[in-house]
Amino acid sequence: MLQGCFTAIVTPMLVDGSIDYNSLTNFVEWQINSGIDGLVVNGSTGEAASLSLHEKLNLIQTVIKLNQRRVQIIVGSGTISTHETLEFIQKLNQIDGIDYLMCLTPYYVKPTQEGLYQHFAQVAMISRFPIILYNVPARTACDLADDTTLRLANDYSNIVAIKDATGEIARCSYLLAHKPKDFILLSGDDETALAYLLLGGSGLISVASNLRPKLFSQLTKAALNGDYLTAKKLNLQLIDLSKVCFCESNPIPVKWALWFEQHLTTAHLRLPLIDLAPEYHEKIKQILAQVKE
Repeated sequence: MLQGCFTAIVTPMLVDGSIDYNSLTNFVEWQINSGIDGLVVNGSTGEAASLSLHEKLNLIQTVIKLNQRRVQIIVGSGTISTHETLEFIQKLNQIDGIDYLMCLTPYYVKPTQEGLYQHFAQVAMISRFPIILYNVPARTACDLADDTTLRLANDYSNIVAIKDATGEIARCSYLLAHKPKDFILLSGDDETALAYLLLGGSGLISVASNLRPKLFSQLTKAALNGDYLTAKKLNLQLIDLSKVCFCESNPIPVKWALWFEQHLTTAHLRLPLIDLAPEYHEKIKQILAQVKE
């Protein structure tokens, strides 16, 4: 069941820009031991746009091997074009240990809603894995309309969920009222996640859970179990952390925080992303000190 808290994990890197597999091993183990329900690999937080095809495939296979089927594995699979996305998915189809593909709307090109429908229809027809639609217009300049989502959910049984990172809570209510029975709604926005879950969402794909996986897992479980008081208390505890993770472009702040707390060897990112501006260092340190697991 696609339910609970899923961490959209960072991709640790060494100062030369190569993937730091030692840090990755320790990081994945910590996340799983902290009670997280799944890991999202090769997503926006994982700097997928800056990874080569070889690096992506090696990263995915490494995390699958480390996981040993303990939690669910969601793999980011969307690219800028339908052709490139289908080619990538054909390679993913050959890998065992993937539970879901998370497919981003094509970015930069600004397709129409009919173009988006046809794009995801092609994805659905080729993928051997169930598909999570991923709508994050703040990053892609492309908004997957609710009615297009519903059309896809009704037409393709293997399109099973949406990660909604718009932060627009009303959209959750609309989708909940009109979606097929088994279609799953996942929040992709940490700051509004509690409201989304209480309205009927089934889970959270989180950036900030990179830093506090146990607390975000507890928050999600409390909300899903109807324990509003516990969920509210945890949300108030975590809201500043959720917000500061986006003081600069994701994953700049979260990588710096993970490095500061010694979960990563470096805070290195690939250009055009650069290290966190010094003006944010103390603020993040203060929030981390206040939010302990």
